[in-house]
Amino acid sequence: MMTKTKQESSSQPSVKRAPQRTCVACRQVKDKQELIRLVRTPENSVEVDIKGKMAGRGAYLCRTRQCWEFGFKGGRLEHTLKTKITQDNRDRLIEFGKAFLTQSGE
Repeated sequence: MMTKTKQESSSQPSVKRAPQRTCVACRQVKDKQELIRLVRTPENSVEVDIKGKMAGRGAYLCRTRQCWEFGFKGGRLEHTLKTKITQDNRDRLIEFGKAFLTQSGE
């Protein structure tokens, strides 16, 4: 008796799935490309990672003003990134968010 291998038994080609990530503000799971990544650098500052390739602990936010603002309230980002965000760093990130969301039509 011959048994079929996994490749032979599958008549449909395998489809590669897009990576999924969760927004720290609204907790919705979305494609990684739909979210903005914030990363804790080795120097313990937090930066926006547009390409999603920077080394460091990451957290994701939706491209909406509500999620961007809510992510900074109540220490959600600080908890997820396991670091304290300085006021100067927080102000730079909020300004980036305002400029970015204005450009993207939000």
